[in-house]
Amino acid sequence: MALIMATLSQPVAVSADAPIDAQKHSLPALMLGAVGVVYGDIGTSPLYAMKESFIGPHPLAVDPLHIFGVLSLIFWSLMMIVTVKYVLVAMRADNKGEGGSFALLALISRNLGEKRWASGLVMLGVLATALFYGDAMITPAISVLSAVEGLTIVQSGLKPLVIPIAIVILIALFLVQSRGTAKVGAVFGPVVLIYFAALASLGLSNIIRHPEIAGALSPYWAVEFFAHDAKLAFLAMGSVFLAVTGAETLYADMGHFGRRAIGFSWLGLVYPCLMLNYFGQGALLLSTPSAVENPFYLMAPEWARLPLVFIATAATIIASQAVISGAFSVTHQAVQLGFLPRIRTEHTSAKAAGQIYIPAVNWGLLIMVVLLVLGFRESTNLASAYGIAVSGTMIITTIMLAVLIFGVWKWNRYVAAFTIGLFAIVDGAFFASNITKIADGGWFPLAVAAVIFTVLTTWARGRALMRRRLEEDALPLEVFIKSAGSVHRVRGTAVFLSTSADIVPSALLHNLKHNQVLHERVLILNVKVEDVPHVPPAKRLETHGAGKGFYRVILHYGFMDEVDVPADLVRIGSCGDSFNMMSTSFFLGRQKLIAAKEQPGMALWREKLFAWMMKSSESAMEFFKLPTNRVIELGSQLRI
Repeated sequence: MALIMATLSQPVAVSADAPIDAQKHSLPALMLGAVGVVYGDIGTSPLYAMKESFIGPHPLAVDPLHIFGVLSLIFWSLMMIVTVKYVLVAMRADNKGEGGSFALLALISRNLGEKRWASGLVMLGVLATALFYGDAMITPAISVLSAVEGLTIVQSGLKPLVIPIAIVILIALFLVQSRGTAKVGAVFGPVVLIYFAALASLGLSNIIRHPEIAGALSPYWAVEFFAHDAKLAFLAMGSVFLAVTGAETLYADMGHFGRRAIGFSWLGLVYPCLMLNYFGQGALLLSTPSAVENPFYLMAPEWARLPLVFIATAATIIASQAVISGAFSVTHQAVQLGFLPRIRTEHTSAKAAGQIYIPAVNWGLLIMVVLLVLGFRESTNLASAYGIAVSGTMIITTIMLAVLIFGVWKWNRYVAAFTIGLFAIVDGAFFASNITKIADGGWFPLAVAAVIFTVLTTWARGRALMRRRLEEDALPLEVFIKSAGSVHRVRGTAVFLSTSADIVPSALLHNLKHNQVLHERVLILNVKVEDVPHVPPAKRLETHGAGKGFYRVILHYGFMDEVDVPADLVRIGSCGDSFNMMSTSFFLGRQKLIAAKEQPGMALWREKLFAWMMKSSESAMEFFKLPTNRVIELGSQLRI
């Protein structure tokens, strides 16, 4: 458990693009980028949130009380969750500028160390990551499908084409992922700006006809809604929450655009445009209750509906792109941190290391998204599955914020209790309301999260067991060096990768057993991923002479850094002569795992799962970028 905690408590930041150095970009440029990347998800919520509140699993009467009540709930939910919780509080908690659930864990672990409840907190962080994948599958499906459904408002006869068109768009989106997002990302901001301008103008034109709708800004209507029918209002919160989905990306993408850019763009542009559109939809429903079938598109005059479909579809593609790229980023960092096996990763930009493409994740997401569209068929049905994963993640964030505020920041306990209590009440109410949608589709993200959680913890636990088994038979390096004085030495350098720089790797023992020679210079190399996003090249190398031509070398990487062992080894200047890759051999140990009932550790089925993951992982040679003609692999069997 200690190894799992040490591994899983590393911060993970979800992002759609490579990090942006805030010092080299003006605030307006950063705000434009934030609008295009961060707010794509929450910005497309008006396509379905208001509609689902009235015709979702728990329909509401389209009358002034419910219209004003729903709008008041949306306004104050966005105020409490996005503005107060994320912009004003959570974004103050950063890990070297990076945000996200695991950044909170890193801050807590660095400041409070090991506590009795630490393992539970780590498991919550892992669960938050698992829940993200469920969200990553639903977001492209519901966003694109809800946008394309606008065609039925333009021409009802186009309804049979909605699903095929949505699937074609989604397939095309996933097909272009291998080309990277550098060129597409350049137009993200302007396109979403046009979309937000359309949101505001449509909403404002309808508000002018019914200015009394502005009264919904008062929390009185939310209270009155609950007073009129508390049960129905509670159930309606599950649909109202759709307006908030995407809020967690503000914190997760903080390192890419900075707190000020994200906060200013929210308060100065996104929040006002969203509320103008929601209130415009409410104004339309006051005069035309039948428009509840799709108030977003019916706000527009007939001539503007088809262009609006294109604009909305472009915005949903951008929102989907951000989530897909975020899945790549999370997976890459999970591999770096050691709770997923090595997976083939392609870097799509020579300048931006954060722009990556992971084929296995891409095709897996595509299959699941297409199945979701074919299985649920309408955005209304998908909305029932949407929200529970996000609300669960928000509760986890609140729990970790509580630990941070009380234990690290040491706020006044009354202020801290009021703040966390308020967040807990709001998040808890939304989560409880979303639980009622499990039977209607909410089971899907929970099932996905359960599978991902099992995979993450199985890999982490399996690695801990494997390391323990290897260390049981390992020799301390000092003892080995003393006993290897008479072994024949050959020219060149040998690099042995090891889980620890203080013990003899199994590959070294096997090489000595079979070849009976040692190289003149032997490096015991340990690659460590730290709990910071980046480790500067100047601080990456740590070398220690062990005597008789042996050296302990530790390479430190940040969890967002790209591992390149040869590039960093050539910079070593304290281990004898300079490195020449043509006279350097890399020795890797490859273990064949055998699941065994008699060995205590994991359930047999989890041992078999871990063994399969180990067998399917990318080779260490490719992962560490070792030259193919300088690598020697030595295999052995290991029972876990």
